[in-house]
Amino acid sequence: MQSRFFVGALLVSAFAVLSVPSPYALTHSPAAAFLSPTAEAKSKFQSVLDRLLGESMPDGIYKTNGRLEATQVDVAAKYPGRLTDITVEEGSEVKAGQVVGRVSSPEYEAQLRGAQSNLDKAKQALVEAETLIDQRKAVLAAAKSDFERGKELVGKQIITQQTFDQRQRNYESAEAGVAGAVAQREQADAAIKSVQAEVERIEAILKDLVLISPRTGRVQYQLARNGEVVAAGGKIFTILDLHDVYMTVFVPAAVAGRLEIGGEARIILDPVPEYVVPASVSFVAADAQFTPKTVETKDEREKLMFRVKLQLDAEVLKQYSRRVKTGVRGLGIVRTTATAWPEDLQVKLPQ
Repeated sequence: MQSRFFVGALLVSAFAVLSVPSPYALTHSPAAAFLSPTAEAKSKFQSVLDRLLGESMPDGIYKTNGRLEATQVDVAAKYPGRLTDITVEEGSEVKAGQVVGRVSSPEYEAQLRGAQSNLDKAKQALVEAETLIDQRKAVLAAAKSDFERGKELVGKQIITQQTFDQRQRNYESAEAGVAGAVAQREQADAAIKSVQAEVERIEAILKDLVLISPRTGRVQYQLARNGEVVAAGGKIFTILDLHDVYMTVFVPAAVAGRLEIGGEARIILDPVPEYVVPASVSFVAADAQFTPKTVETKDEREKLMFRVKLQLDAEVLKQYSRRVKTGVRGLGIVRTTATAWPEDLQVKLPQ
């Protein structure tokens, strides 16, 4: 705080020195134009000075301090194993869907080979069941033919009742044989589906062993390296989504109550105060910060502070994503009325 007052005092002193009238000889010297600022320069200098010291802000416009943040997502191992083929490191730019590494697991690979072998056996059993059904149907056709002829022959007493009964038993046995073969085929088909599901389960596990970036952004932290063994759920990378960057600020209740979601805002960053970045109000907290949730007196209500998110413009982020750095401090400026933005708060971006 003392350093801010010192800087302000120094700037005020410099402005006062430059404003002192010069002797005639000095004002008519070649250096006079450099030493004596014009009225326009004085005005701009005073405007910047007032902004820095917080002395001047048009009605309906409120400024406060904040810092840039970005949505963070973690890339983690869903299953245990050893890390291999890590292709990025801290600071690397990644795309959504990009492969950034792999977790090696020989155990699951062996399980997949075993499941695929069982699947081949089940398919072979199905083929055998189909063949058996064809054989049993052929036997059934012959038995049915004998049974049909037997009806006529036994009626004409050409064959004995005992022979006809045997033909009938053969026909019924052939029908049962076909039904058994069909049941065997259904069993083989069910076995195929079961083993196929097991193969798909293991393949899904192996697919999840491939580490993929869920969003486009920048690797903020690399928490594990090639060759390390990680547990299930172990974090490998933390990625900043540079298309979802915002500034978190806190404003009093009187300001928060007048903000509109989607309303225009401005951001000025400390490292580059010459630029004015467009933003919008994307979130206003429902609960107050710093003070109890329930207060009765007016003095206490005036102390209520609400968290507000100022979302940076998507097109700006897309164009300047490589320049975005989270944690940078600066000013967040919002409007509570339809007041026009002053000249020094018009959008100004690097060319």
